[in-house]
Amino acid sequence: MQLAYYSSKALVDCAMGRTPADLVIKDGRWVCVQTGEIVEHTDVAILDGRFAYIGEDASHTIGEGTSVIDAQGRYLVPGLLDGHMHVESGMLTVSEFVRAVLPHGTTGMFIDPHEIANVFGLRGVRLMVEEARQQPIHVYVQMPSCVPSAPGFETPGATIGPAEVAEAMTWPGIIGLGEMMNFPGVYNGDDKVHSEMAVTRQSGKVIGGHFASPELGLHFHGYAAGGPQDDHEGTRKEDALARARQGMRVMMRYGSGWKDVKEQVKAILEDGLETRLFSLCTDDSHSETLINEGHMDRAIRHAVSEGLTPMAAIQMATINTAEHFGLIREMGMIAPGRHADLVLVADLNDFRADLVIARGEVAVEDGKLLTDHPQVRYPDWALHSVHFPHMLTPDDFAIPALRDFPHTAHVIGIIEHQAPTRHLLMTVIPQNGEIQADMKRDVMKLALIERHHNTGKVQMGLVQGFGFKCPCAVASTVAHDAHNMIVVGTDGENMAIAANHLAAMGGGQIVVKDGKVIGKVVLPIAGLMSDQPAARVAEEAATVLEGLKECGCSLQNANMQLSLLGLVVIPELRISDLGLVDTVKFDFVQLLE
Repeated sequence: MQLAYYSSKALVDCAMGRTPADLVIKDGRWVCVQTGEIVEHTDVAILDGRFAYIGEDASHTIGEGTSVIDAQGRYLVPGLLDGHMHVESGMLTVSEFVRAVLPHGTTGMFIDPHEIANVFGLRGVRLMVEEARQQPIHVYVQMPSCVPSAPGFETPGATIGPAEVAEAMTWPGIIGLGEMMNFPGVYNGDDKVHSEMAVTRQSGKVIGGHFASPELGLHFHGYAAGGPQDDHEGTRKEDALARARQGMRVMMRYGSGWKDVKEQVKAILEDGLETRLFSLCTDDSHSETLINEGHMDRAIRHAVSEGLTPMAAIQMATINTAEHFGLIREMGMIAPGRHADLVLVADLNDFRADLVIARGEVAVEDGKLLTDHPQVRYPDWALHSVHFPHMLTPDDFAIPALRDFPHTAHVIGIIEHQAPTRHLLMTVIPQNGEIQADMKRDVMKLALIERHHNTGKVQMGLVQGFGFKCPCAVASTVAHDAHNMIVVGTDGENMAIAANHLAAMGGGQIVVKDGKVIGKVVLPIAGLMSDQPAARVAEEAATVLEGLKECGCSLQNANMQLSLLGLVVIPELRISDLGLVDTVKFDFVQLLE
């Protein structure tokens, strides 16, 4: 980790009134997260991007060149920190993601770029690190740990191991190791994952966790002993209790699709746990969510609505997260020497940013961005990531029956608002020698197409929960974690049209109804991100959501549910290019019995 250094003498001179401040904020209500107080009538003086003085009267720090802002009794809140998230999930570049969240008060993000790592490997991570360092806010990168997420169960575009992790730990801007998704590898003693964690510990950096199992017995204890220091995969009160008691940071996520605060916060509200080991994060936020609803401010509003005090919710988005990553001397509170990241808010019970200061500069006022943002050009190799050897036909999406009488099928069942799926066993009856979609029972065809190595291999499955009512298909190259192309549809014709059109686009998401494209978002960078502004991406993404509704789908974030159907490290049943994976037993299962 590389910390920014500053002149303590300059800050002292400012605090003492010998040197004028660059910026002074008058008469605010200091949300002092370090003590849990609201301190009335507080002034703040800022010099060289750092807090120099916080007290009753900063008049002595005001000189001819000092800018002065009257807070008018509004709350002075530390800049918000997102403790775990993936930029690629917003379908945006780092720069555009920052532009989208800064108006909501986010001044620090801890990102795990394992999406682009699964497509391009270490060179993809390097792109993200270099762009992160150019931002007007703090963007720290966690080196992806599991590429592939589960070796032997999927084929990514690239691989990462201990050597790559060791190299990345020397890069400025790398804060730690990204979520250790291969939790069976940890508790089974896999040399690769333990070597990656050892390298991280030797670097003095944080190991991110990901224990996506409801089992809290020996496997969980083995995982905790392995060294992951946080976890965002809990969905229940007992998950929060278990993690906090083992000294792990409970990252309660509230993103576009995964809303896990409601149940886990009961560990605090009902069982009286201390809040110091709890943080808020978003994990995956859709661009439309960022534009229309918010980011960490949205998570705070939700946490308060579930019963947390505003102070506790804000601490979980500021000081708790900074402390977790060893940055308490740099950020997370309004205090001398820290980066001058501050949000003016009128109502803590309805947290919305009126003004945002990032690194001592007024970055946002009344929702308008005032800071400069880098213009980043991505190399040509990053813009061509969908490789098919030939056009796909409806026959590629056929599911041949083993015999003429009924079969038992292993079907993926969607759980709305949660990342886990259900492993369903359903009776299916062949028609003309094939298993077809069944709209009456909401069972659709599911295909995963390898796109990295030009094999064109198609793996078929079945999924329940999309609710399609007419001939249609949806396809995406955002398909965690290997990010092959995934397609759900009612028939081979619409699925082939969707897959071929998406390949020609260079990646993204697309909805086809009755053979016609009715919604799409173009994502040329690794098939994951757009090079367009967030508002434009949100508009395009909205056409996908509207297209899904037009097809009869009532899921709130169906495109994000779609993107997780290939995530072979979350229970209970998933699909990869190698087959259907029972992610409880970590074994392959046949689609039909």
